[in-house]
Amino acid sequence: MATHTGGWWIALTVLGCHKPAVTPSPAMPTPAPVTWQVDFFDDFDRFDEANWQDQILWVNNEDQCYVRDNEAETREVSEGTLKLRVVDLGEKRPCDNVSKHGEQHPDTQYVAGRIASKNRQEFVKGRWTARLRVPQSGQPGMFPAWWLLGARNDEPPVEEPDETVCWPLTGSGEIDIFEHHSDGGADHYAARAIESLGRCDGGDWQSKMLVQQATLGEYHEYAVEWEGADLVFRQDGVETFRGARLGDQFPEPLFAILNFAKISEAPMSQPFVMEVDWVRHERRMVPRTE
Repeated sequence: MATHTGGWWIALTVLGCHKPAVTPSPAMPTPAPVTWQVDFFDDFDRFDEANWQDQILWVNNEDQCYVRDNEAETREVSEGTLKLRVVDLGEKRPCDNVSKHGEQHPDTQYVAGRIASKNRQEFVKGRWTARLRVPQSGQPGMFPAWWLLGARNDEPPVEEPDETVCWPLTGSGEIDIFEHHSDGGADHYAARAIESLGRCDGGDWQSKMLVQQATLGEYHEYAVEWEGADLVFRQDGVETFRGARLGDQFPEPLFAILNFAKISEAPMSQPFVMEVDWVRHERRMVPRTE
């Protein structure tokens, strides 16, 4: 079993009592191994507009302004990786980002990159993985993230007639695979499923969350996987958190988001960059039975 304390999952092993010997049952057939088929992979040898688009909006009262087309090198693709950055321009300027309620972002000196696979690469369940790193983590205001959102989400860009569902209702559900909130210091991240409370803007952020230590300046693979009815989070292939029956709460197609936000007015003393080596989606193949 497991206990949950302050976001940390601590495994406990329970030793059973000695039992008398019993006659073994006939050997059962070994289950066929699970296999996976890759149906999307981007290793960022270029910025592929068939996979991603800049996502321009204002959420969470963030301090930065999202910009397009790698302005100020906020989403540079070079040497086989994607670099998403928050950049200090040195002086405030107007920002065209707008909230879901129509409020325009105030003038700011910070610009940043955010990309989404919305209307490009969207999948039902399976397994999403990204290999990434965040050097110099823990700087005040850092908020990089790798996450999923339901494809019927009503936030920009709205390009299809069915994109009418408000967050976090089914069709606009959210799964955070990797999220570094620097208020807690360096070298940790959160993974969570947002539990819908059944109304627009009603989401439980805390009850289905793991806070996990990791050396963020080194590359790791951060993944979420649907296993039966469960939702399983993995780091470098190792299970870190299992949400029992959570997988069935996200039956909709989901798209991926990578972004770097700034969530405080603290000045930047170090570069803010999240470097992404690759992103992949796989589907679970059902073993054939004879």
